Amino acid sequence: MAFTSLAHHIDIDWLREAYRRTRKDGAVGIDGQTAAAYAENLEENLQGLLDRAKSGTYRAPPVRRVHIPKGDGGQTRPIGIPTFEDKILQRAVAMVLEAVYEQDFLDCSYGFRPGRSAHQALQSLWDQTMGMGGGWIVEVDISNFFGTLDHGHLREILQQRVRDGVLLRLIGKWLNAGVLENGSYSRPDAGSPQGGVISPALSNIYLHEVLDTWFERDVKPRLKGRALLIRYADDVAIGFSCEDDARRVMEVLPKRFGKYGLALHPEKTRLIDFRRPGPGQPAGWEPGSFDLLGFTHFWARSRKGNWVVKRKTAKSRFSRAVKAIGEWCRRYRHLPLGEQHRVLTLKLKGHYAYFGITGNAAALSRLRHEIERRWKKWLGRRSQRAGKNWEWFKAILARHPLPPAICVHSKLRYAANPSF
Repeated sequence: MAFTSLAHHIDIDWLREAYRRTRKDGAVGIDGQTAAAYAENLEENLQGLLDRAKSGTYRAPPVRRVHIPKGDGGQTRPIGIPTFEDKILQRAVAMVLEAVYEQDFLDCSYGFRPGRSAHQALQSLWDQTMGMGGGWIVEVDISNFFGTLDHGHLREILQQRVRDGVLLRLIGKWLNAGVLENGSYSRPDAGSPQGGVISPALSNIYLHEVLDTWFERDVKPRLKGRALLIRYADDVAIGFSCEDDARRVMEVLPKRFGKYGLALHPEKTRLIDFRRPGPGQPAGWEPGSFDLLGFTHFWARSRKGNWVVKRKTAKSRFSRAVKAIGEWCRRYRHLPLGEQHRVLTLKLKGHYAYFGITGNAAALSRLRHEIERRWKKWLGRRSQRAGKNWEWFKAILARHPLPPAICVHSKLRYAANPSF
């Protein structure tokens, strides 16, 4: 069923809630307005925003584009930053879309959904791969997904469930708002700015139709064996218990995505032999590994000597973290030791908060060691005096110890499987 009347839900109370959910410390848009400045006349600003949105006179401002490091830092990812007021209205529309599409989204989708997280996606992947005894994994990489999302197909997909003119016009304005970068304005024919509040909702709606429902409705009934699909936004892994099933799906995936204006990366999209090691495998055979959500997934022996799927920080994410924190140590080596220690502690705890899962303690400890080495290096360059050796630095660590590597998410223990 398609909803023809939804905009009436967006009233002043709805906008107040959207304002409450909008991040207040984010980067500013092209107008330079901060959250604090907008809050000075909050009620008046929200009422004016509501009137313009309902009357159709609201004009979506261009997003301010910045580039952040991607992977190991060799490449960058373009991020579009809307104005603060635009973020509020995008949040309000996203809240309406969420109420509609949460009834449709499948269990395989975890990204940017209420009550779901990347760690739940990782746990589901572990449970299913262990239950199948491994198999064949298709690591899917969509080339520049947010930059190539087709506007025409997106409108068709949206109109299957949402036909409210006010909402569709607002979404159309955001898609066509354009980009301001280094003083130059451009208006791409495709894509949705990565970093916009509405973009995650639109990406989920798009891939729900392109991949999730297609895989569940059309692919699974035609397979010989078991299969799994885990998707977090545009990060996708598909698993099969039968090699023939994996190769057949691998052949049709480019056609399916191409039908909707998307392309798969020819090198990064690959088929991995991820079967459980053990008797029956050819001599010299070794299982492959794959990356998903910042972790490398691989087979290894458990403490009891059984084969289990383990996870460690992906090489690119590890290198990026070391490089970023090392660069911070270089730039701010002039700060007092206590302030440097406070910031480095926060950075490490932030890293542990995501990558601190059971089985990844070695990578966490290695990161802490690498950060200590870089901190020592740049502290030693604060003056020309000699004697800045490890004994000198260990005395500093005794007064300002960095937090130990802790598996924060210990609930993701392999104890769910008695073989661990």
